[in-house]
Amino acid sequence: MNITFTESKKLKTKPSEETMGFGRNTTDYMFIMDYNDEQGWYDPKIVPYSPIPLDPSTCVLHYGQGVFEGLKAYKTKDGRTLLFRPDQNIKRLNRSCDRICIPALDEAQVLEAINKIVKLEEDWIPTADGTSLYIRPFVIATDPFLGVHPSHTYMFIIILGPVGNYYPSGLNPVKIFVEDQYVRAVAGGTGTAKTMGNYAASLKAQDKAEKLGFIQVLWLDGVHRKYVEEVGAMNVFFKIDGKIVTPSLSGSILSGITRMSCIKLLKGKGYIVEEHPISIDEIIEAHKNGKLEEIFGTGTAAVISPIGELRYKDKDYVINTNDIGEVTGMLYDTLTGIQFGKIEDEFNWTYEVK
Repeated sequence: MNITFTESKKLKTKPSEETMGFGRNTTDYMFIMDYNDEQGWYDPKIVPYSPIPLDPSTCVLHYGQGVFEGLKAYKTKDGRTLLFRPDQNIKRLNRSCDRICIPALDEAQVLEAINKIVKLEEDWIPTADGTSLYIRPFVIATDPFLGVHPSHTYMFIIILGPVGNYYPSGLNPVKIFVEDQYVRAVAGGTGTAKTMGNYAASLKAQDKAEKLGFIQVLWLDGVHRKYVEEVGAMNVFFKIDGKIVTPSLSGSILSGITRMSCIKLLKGKGYIVEEHPISIDEIIEAHKNGKLEEIFGTGTAAVISPIGELRYKDKDYVINTNDIGEVTGMLYDTLTGIQFGKIEDEFNWTYEVK
C-alpha cells in the first residue's frame, strides 16, 4: 500500500502512566482508508488525529452499520514492540463486516496499516506494569441517505491510545451481576459480530449493575434466560470439580481471541476443557455442592479477570473466597508473559512491529 502521511503541527502531551486509566487518551495520529463501489478500498493515509466530518444523515448515525476490533501493542524489556495474534483480530473484523454487509478488507493491508501506525506512534507505548497501547480499528457506513439498506461508501479508521488496567481493581477479583431481564443477543442475530448495536443493547443492564455496585453483567441466553453466555466485555470460564467449562459458541457469543488462546493453553497443560451450554442453575448448584472452584473472564481489554462474586436473583455467591484461583493466575501469567515477550512464544502468536 502507498500510505500517504500528513505531519501534525502540534503533538499532544502524553498522560501519566500511573493515572491514565483505560480509553481516555488517544495518540497524535490515525489511519483512514475510504471505500466506494467503483474503486473499492482506496486512498490509505495517516493523518493527525482529529474529528471526522459527517453529514447528519450519514447511515452509521441512524442504522448502526459499523463494526470494530480491539487489540494491543506491548513493549518488551529489550525494546521490541509486539502485537498478540493480530491475524485473528483481522479475520474476525472481516467476519463482522460480512454479517453487517460491509465489504471485506484485504487482511494483509490491514496488518500493514496497523504495523505502520503503531511504528509511527511507538513512543506512546507505556512501559509501566499492566499498561499497553490499545489499537481500535473500525469501519463505518458513510452514505448520506435516510433509508434502511447497506451503504455504498465506508471509512476504515484506526485510532490508538495508551491504557492501563481495564478494571480499576486490576487483577483483583470483580463482582458480576447475572442479568435475567434484559437481552443482548440471540442466535441468528448479531451477537457473533463486534458491531456497535450489540454494545448499545448492553447499556441498560450495565447501568443497572453498576448502580448496585457490580462491575459487569453476566448475560443469559435470550430465549430461555437460562444458559450462561458471556460477560459484557469478556468471555467466561468456570472451573467445576477440576474441569474447565465455557459456553459453546452458539451464534450469540463473540468468538474471543483471548478465549481461543486460553483453551489452547489449558489443553496443553492437561486440563479437561469442555465447550457446551451451561445453565446458571448448574453454576449455582455447583457452588452449593462446593464444586465451583473458579470463575474468570477473558478478553483483550482485561486479559484475564478473576470473578470473586456473582449475584443472581438477589443472592450473592462468593467464589473461591474472593481470591485469585490457581488456573486464573496461571493463564494471566502465561498470556501476559507471551504478550510482553517475557516467556517463550511456542505458539508463534506474537507479531513484531518493524
